[in-house]
Parts: sequence; structure tokens; C-alpha cells
Amino acid sequence: MKNSKPFGTVVKADLVERVYKKIGFTRQQAAEAVEIILNEIKMTLANNEDVRISGFAGFHLREKNARIARNPRSGKPVRILARRVLTFKPSKQLLISTNRLSDELKNTG
Repeated sequence: MKNSKPFGTVVKADLVERVYKKIGFTRQQAAEAVEIILNEIKMTLANNEDVRISGFAGFHLREKNARIARNPRSGKPVRILARRVLTFKPSKQLLISTNRLSDELKNTG
């Protein structure tokens, strides 16, 4: 992968490469598969539906009301508009496996 150091950033191209190597798709097919999955997640969220991937995580859009905040530099009040925010909640299995794998990598490296 492009970024093989621990705690590096994996980009979409890295995911495509991993799908290509593990499944045996062509690179084009792997790119299409990754793109389809990501687009389905985006479209589902845009339709105000939650996405839950068992054993991985859940994605949820929630509404935040407009509010008055304070500019930390000037101290002046600033109006923040109402908006929707995306939340990501990892599954218990994901948390356990990433902590275990992280500990294993620390102990071997």
C-alpha cells in the first residue's frame, strides 16, 4: 500500500488495490465495487436513512438546531445555522478487533 506505516491514512485507491488483490477482480472492477458501496452509503444517508453495517459500524444523520456561539478570537457572538451532522458509531466487534490488532502490532514491531 502507499502508506504502510502504522496509523497511516488509507485512501480510496488503497481500498481499491486491496479489493483487487484479495478478490481477484480487475482493477477497474475493484474500483467500481468500492465506488458502488460508497455511493450506496451516501445515497442512503441522503434519503434520511441510517446505515448499519453489522460487525463494523453505524452511520446516522442528525439535526442540529441553530444556536448562538462565541468567536474565540474576538469574543463576539456568532450565529451558527441549523444543519445536519453525520455521526459514526463503531460496533463493539470493530472496537475489540482494532484494539487487539493494535496491541499485536505494538508487541511485534
